[in-house]
Amino acid sequence: MKLEHQAWMVIPLCPLACAGLVALVAPGGATFAGWPVYGLCVTLAFLVQWVMFIDSWVRQTEHLFDLTGSVTYVSVALAALVLTGAFDARSLLITAAVGVWASRLGSFLFNRVRQAGHDSRFRTILPSFPVLLMTWTLQGTWVSLTASCVLVAVSSATALPLDLWAVAGITLWCTGFAVEVIADRQKQAFRADPDNRDRFITSGLWSWSRHPNYFGEITLWIGLAIASVPVLTGWQHAALASPLFVVFLLTRISGVRMLEKQAEKRWGRDPDYVAYRDSTSPLIPLPPTRKFAAA
Repeated sequence: MKLEHQAWMVIPLCPLACAGLVALVAPGGATFAGWPVYGLCVTLAFLVQWVMFIDSWVRQTEHLFDLTGSVTYVSVALAALVLTGAFDARSLLITAAVGVWASRLGSFLFNRVRQAGHDSRFRTILPSFPVLLMTWTLQGTWVSLTASCVLVAVSSATALPLDLWAVAGITLWCTGFAVEVIADRQKQAFRADPDNRDRFITSGLWSWSRHPNYFGEITLWIGLAIASVPVLTGWQHAALASPLFVVFLLTRISGVRMLEKQAEKRWGRDPDYVAYRDSTSPLIPLPPTRKFAAA
């Protein structure tokens, strides 16, 4: 089946899947003008993507894609906070954590695309109306599902003071955030050196993991889920699956899977890369099984 045909199938399924989650976890949560706050946040996430899709299609540009995703995270988190009126310490803390993560990642990805002049992922996406619309719709799904635990927790009818769950969760978030930032900066510095143009990084955190930045992202979302646990009730606990969605997305759909294929295509016959690949953990940072030349 052609990708265009698949796109027309995926486009309606994404909001429908998110609507199903809303129907499952919204009861017991806060409402605004009679509508569940979590549902309003999910609706906002998709509307932002579809508005930006129009600009992307008309101007045939992908430059604002990643930045839009990050702005959407901040927007829906703040919307949940304001519409619920949930200004307790836990809600403020996890909302701030989402804002810090999204602002840092969005600016990092936006600057990377701006410096490169393009995003290679969109080379075959931009010319196709349905595929481009699907891509923006998938981003709305990504935001809605990844942030679901935070959005449900903030819009929950239950408000509790900070406890060990919150401390443990935010500590884990800080750890994951630090790992992601350090890994990104190490790779950015590596690529900035002209001598490394056709080489792969094997130094710093990258000597213990082939994808430490993705490990950091998974870790920080697990931390936010842990911090949210005490205020979830009944079917709201289904939102705890959000870190599992992040794991699935980064290891089976994009992220690790995509980059591993690219690395194999580019360096698969390079003995140094094979040694690095075979001795280094694909995700969880672990000591390498054998020494190799750092690059």
